[in-house]
Amino acid sequence: MVGKFLGIIVAALLFQGSSTTKTIMFFGDSLTAGYGLSPEEAFPNLLEKKLKENGKDCKVINAGLSGETTAGGLSRIDWVLRQPIDVFVLELGGNDGLRGLPLEQTKSNLQAIIDKVKTKNPNVKIVVAGMMVPPNMGDDYSTAFRKVFPEIAKKNNATLIPFLLEGVAGNEKLNLPDGIHPNPEGHKIVANNLLKVIGPLL
Repeated sequence: MVGKFLGIIVAALLFQGSSTTKTIMFFGDSLTAGYGLSPEEAFPNLLEKKLKENGKDCKVINAGLSGETTAGGLSRIDWVLRQPIDVFVLELGGNDGLRGLPLEQTKSNLQAIIDKVKTKNPNVKIVVAGMMVPPNMGDDYSTAFRKVFPEIAKKNNATLIPFLLEGVAGNEKLNLPDGIHPNPEGHKIVANNLLKVIGPLL
């Protein structure tokens, strides 16, 4: 009886291990969450559809939370890492920049998040999404802020998205009235840009 029970467990583990489905987690703020839109219109969901259309067996988890800072992300990362993931896309820091928070603190939080992800998923592929802040934050701060993301990516041998909102930021036709968050058309462009980055990692 015990042998039969163990056999069932082994078979289940083998079956689980044979799955080719890759799990991608987007861990971010309102941009990832799709502020002002339905979840279906947000770029993580659009990307999943595009990847599947390209023959990629994958599942995308949208772990975006509006208003999230890097400190907030660090406080909740353990909670979201309850399942194995293959690709982790870190999209945080924008709210830190808008609040003018110390950049060393932002870098420290981003690194701590990545460390936790790697500890839980040793073979995970990390993607760092770069962000920018408006010019009114001052040239020195804006320039230093922009450098945070390439530095973090290089330190962790991660894939860098230089600017998540490339081709979308600053275009009234692609953003909501607040001028910060992409509208449905903007999210489509972000998803298309991400397809070129995420696709090769699967």
